[in-house]
Amino acid sequence: MPSHPLLRNRSFRLFFLGRSLSLIGDAVIPAALALAVLRATGSTSALALVLGCAMGARLLLLPLGGVVGDRFNPRTVALAADLVRCVTQLFVGVQLLGGAPELWQLALAEAVGGAASAFAMPTLSPLITGTVAAKDRHAANAVLGVVRSGSRVGGPALAGLLIWAAGPGWAFVLDGVSFAVSACLLTAVRIHRTVEEPTARRSLRKDLVEGWHEVRSRDWYWTSLIAHSAWNGAAAVLMTLGPVIAVEELGGEGTWIAILQAGAFGLLGGSLLAGRARPKRPVLAANLGLATYALPLALLAAEAPTPAVIAAYGIAQAGLGFLSPIWETSVQAAIPPGALARVTSYDWLLSLAAMPLAYVLGPLAADAWGTATPLWIAAAVVGVACAGTAVVPGVRRFGASTGSSGSPQATPGDTGDTGLSKNVSSDTVA
Repeated sequence: MPSHPLLRNRSFRLFFLGRSLSLIGDAVIPAALALAVLRATGSTSALALVLGCAMGARLLLLPLGGVVGDRFNPRTVALAADLVRCVTQLFVGVQLLGGAPELWQLALAEAVGGAASAFAMPTLSPLITGTVAAKDRHAANAVLGVVRSGSRVGGPALAGLLIWAAGPGWAFVLDGVSFAVSACLLTAVRIHRTVEEPTARRSLRKDLVEGWHEVRSRDWYWTSLIAHSAWNGAAAVLMTLGPVIAVEELGGEGTWIAILQAGAFGLLGGSLLAGRARPKRPVLAANLGLATYALPLALLAAEAPTPAVIAAYGIAQAGLGFLSPIWETSVQAAIPPGALARVTSYDWLLSLAAMPLAYVLGPLAADAWGTATPLWIAAAVVGVACAGTAVVPGVRRFGASTGSSGSPQATPGDTGDTGLSKNVSSDTVA
């Protein structure tokens, strides 16, 4: 007989298995999609179009996804989203296996998949709170974080092996099958709903406004979202300029691969640490961990030795791995259950919106003033924004008077890549 409460929880076991399989399936998609589009078109602009369609649909519909996640059973919403994404991934896989995919087909499929993810992502936290008791949620978030991090460690190798052996089409087929299995497992998950269904018809606008009120009424929350948005913007700058610097100044493509691999192991290490840590001020500790992302940015800007850059990126990603379970557990404890999906949808929206902007501004600033300038700016912004939350009273007090799972501002009632939401990016705070 399993001894750990999570292992005795059948609904969480099923949810965890589906989440794990879908994360592994999704880990191969970034490389497979890039290779598939480049093989079909030979154009980086075409790849940007396909990625933009997915991100645009996701950002546009995230607030609506939060409303739907709060109005309806989150299991039903997540299951429907999984089925839609299963169909889109299988469609892309079949088109690639056929040998002659059209760009518009790939772009449309990614847009539909991005739209489905906008409804799935806000349901992750309601699914956890609906299947796991409050005292076990930190452990649940931590073990999910370890699987998410582990999939990023092994994902590139799995993608390379699968693409080499069978081609990118089969990678999409694998991802589609993982969504199908996840949906099947979700049908057996039982959700404990603590929120009564509304007796009166509510307007979409009222639901959106109520969700935003829950965000802005908590200074620890909205200031942290600013910090997380700054982190994602800084990550986009590094992902844009880092490969160029690594190839041209730090030793070649192998250096960039080593940097990314160090980050993957750092992410896993941070997730493992978060599973054991019980900081007295969880939000403050998590945000200070994010501030370490200034290190690799500053070292790249200063043309530091390659080993120092690699180590700094590993440390920075460890900060992200540490934050995710801590942040998700804190949010799940402090936000009323009836608003949890809407609140987390605003979290995702603000976090992800910074990335497209930084993707554009980073290269423009590099062309105008050199690569060092945007890197220094990004380092300063992420360091000040994340460490600066320490001056916010709510951030300092969170957990101090009510325990690590409570908040002085709310009565107890996450993010992944995310509803069984999956990885939006290898470097994403939400």
